[in-house]
Order: sequence, then structure tokens, then C-alpha cells
Amino acid sequence: MSLNKVMIIGNLGREPESRTTASGMTTANFSVAVNSRKKGANGEWEDQTEWFRVVCFDRLAERAVQYLAKGRQVYVEGRLQTRSWNDKNTGEKRTAVELIATSFELLGPRPAGSGGEAGSGGNGSGGNGSGGNGEQLEHPSAPAAASVGEDEDLPF
Repeated sequence: MSLNKVMIIGNLGREPESRTTASGMTTANFSVAVNSRKKGANGEWEDQTEWFRVVCFDRLAERAVQYLAKGRQVYVEGRLQTRSWNDKNTGEKRTAVELIATSFELLGPRPAGSGGEAGSGGNGSGGNGSGGNGEQLEHPSAPAAASVGEDEDLPF
């Protein structure tokens, strides 16, 4: 058995870029900065930032472009995938590790001047009723999140 699942919380480093493939599939790419702190050799706290390239497909990509904005805090869930290609200029082989998103949830306060409610229209996404915080958006092929009470028959 194997598992490839990633969960991150961070801030968008740039606006999502949307593209349409030759087959008509919508994709969105954006980066997320995840910050952590550790004590350095001198005993001082040091900030570290890890950047993740995130890729969304289809309806999730459309939602990313619609709701995500640079600086907005987001929870992203998905899997890691390595992509390789040859650089057009140098001919060198390049690789990138990307987080292929299956869902994301907006965190923190809604930016001033943004209207509308995430998940309106029933397009496979839904809010959690928190008044603008924690809107969860999922890829249609992702399994639905279990609701409270569904695991009551578990023996532990």
C-alpha cells in the first residue's frame, strides 16, 4: 500500500494563472508560501519559507481563479507529482515537484470589497456557513468530506 497526500496552509505568493489546454481542459497555477520558525545555532529564532507550486484542473481551476488572490491564506490538499522537461534554450533536463490540488479552503478574513459567496450555484463546492471564512472548494473527482456524525458506528 502507498499514499501520496499533501496538506499545506500558507499564503498565495501570486495570483493564479489560468490556461486552457489543447483538449479544452482548464488549468490554474499558483504558488503558496508556508512559513515556519526554528532556533538557529546562535539561539535566535529564524523564519523559514518553503514555496509550493500548486496546479488545479477543471472546475477547481476555475474556482481558484475566481476566489484566490495574492496574499490570501489558503489550505490546499492534494498529491505531489514530479514533472520533467528539456529546457528549450540550454537543452538541460529540468524537473519540478508540483502539488496537484484536489481541494482548497480559503482561510482568514475575506478581503474588503470582495462580494459573492463561495460555493453558490452548486458547482461541487460549498461553504461551511462561517460568514466568509473557511469556504471549501473541491475537485469534482475528489471524495466528499465526511460530515459530523458519519463515523459514529466506528469501534474506536
